[in-house]
Amino acid sequence: MVDNAARRTPPMEMKAWRVHAFGSPENMTFETVPRPSPGSGDVLLKVHAAGVGPWDSWIRSGRSALPQPLPLTLGSDLAGEVLELGSGPVNLAVGDEVFGVTNTQFLGAYAEYAVASVSTLAKRPTSLSPIQAASVPVVAVTAWQALFDYARLKSGQTVLIHGAAGSVGSYAVQLAHRAEIRVVATAASGDTEYLRSLGTAQVIDYRRQRFEDEFREIDAVVDLVGGETQLRSFEVIRKGGKLISTVSQPNQQLAADRNVVAEFFLVGVTTERLNRIAELIDRGELKPEVGTVLPLSDARKAHMMLDGHISHPRGKVVLRVDSRE
Repeated sequence: MVDNAARRTPPMEMKAWRVHAFGSPENMTFETVPRPSPGSGDVLLKVHAAGVGPWDSWIRSGRSALPQPLPLTLGSDLAGEVLELGSGPVNLAVGDEVFGVTNTQFLGAYAEYAVASVSTLAKRPTSLSPIQAASVPVVAVTAWQALFDYARLKSGQTVLIHGAAGSVGSYAVQLAHRAEIRVVATAASGDTEYLRSLGTAQVIDYRRQRFEDEFREIDAVVDLVGGETQLRSFEVIRKGGKLISTVSQPNQQLAADRNVVAEFFLVGVTTERLNRIAELIDRGELKPEVGTVLPLSDARKAHMMLDGHISHPRGKVVLRVDSRE
């Protein structure tokens, strides 16, 4: 018989996607590197799946809002099994199946093994596979924070969500609809039926219609697009309303002129927020959408998709790290 403890002893080396110089996906290298060890407040995970998001592209290309010293291992979203506990208080046990992010620097998940902070992990929703779970953390928590922590929306109010068919947007639509907040949205015409199925009351095709011709006195705008769309959004928000962006810092002079609160925020993934999301998922009130699953070795292709060089279906891109998945 094989001793379980021996079976779980991880090797001292692993495969991981590394960046030694910021730039295009071609700058990513799939290397054999030393396996990390957990420090205080950390755990070592056997990674089953890693989510891929726009922030990974920003980090790879050197456009992150956070300082990212080189060389680095890409990736933050993940699902995996706890193999080893670090020192200090740890509310997890060896063998626990978890999901979340690696750390506040958003690094380290595109690998066979990863060290993650216990404060950014939670037990994986029982209704989800590791691949599904790895698609959830950053985008679902971002949607929650935008709606409730920053916009502070209540039942009966109206929110306009730009880019509503994207990964963050689809969670925002579901969460708002569940909270009895009226949802209006901008998206491509091909996503109209999908967004209506999630609870959107009205969808504007951003290519053919100007949303400011359709909407007025909106309580809050959740901006997942930025640029000109963000600037035009000030026209539709009521006095005292809010513009919350996950993309860029809004123009504070425009906000003052319009008597609007305008904020940009970076997501804060915590155990408490992940537990809240997991509960909604297991109750069937929140559904993830995985669009593309690739093996870990194809992470460069995933980044080509992020950068628009390769088309891919709607939904989150996930890397399958564990061959059993």
